Amino acid sequence: MGFVFVVQVGTGSASVAEEVAEVQRLLKASGLTYTMHSAGTTVEGSWDNVMKVIGQAHSVVHARGVVRVQSSMRVGTRTDKKQTAEDKVKRVEDILATQANT
Repeated sequence: MGFVFVVQVGTGSASVAEEVAEVQRLLKASGLTYTMHSAGTTVEGSWDNVMKVIGQAHSVVHARGVVRVQSSMRVGTRTDKKQTAEDKVKRVEDILATQANT
C-alpha cells in the first residue's frame, strides 16, 4: 500500500487538477484499489504493481508536456495479515465509537 503525491515542476501554473485527473484515469484502468484525497492518493496492491503504476503516472504527466515530475511517497508492507486502507480507517473509527459510548 502506498500514498503518493505526483507533482509537476516548472510549468508556470499552480494548478495540477488536469494532471491529477489524468493520473486518476490511469489508476482506474490499472484495476488497483485507490482513494484520492485532497493532497494525494492512496494506492493498494502488491509492491510491484504499485511501483509500476507510479512510474506510469509519471509517464502520463510527461505526455501532457510536463518536463519535470516529482513524487513524494509513503509506502508500507505487512506480512502478518491482509489489511486494506479501509480496514485501517474502520479500526480507528471503531475505537472512537467505543470511547464515545463510555
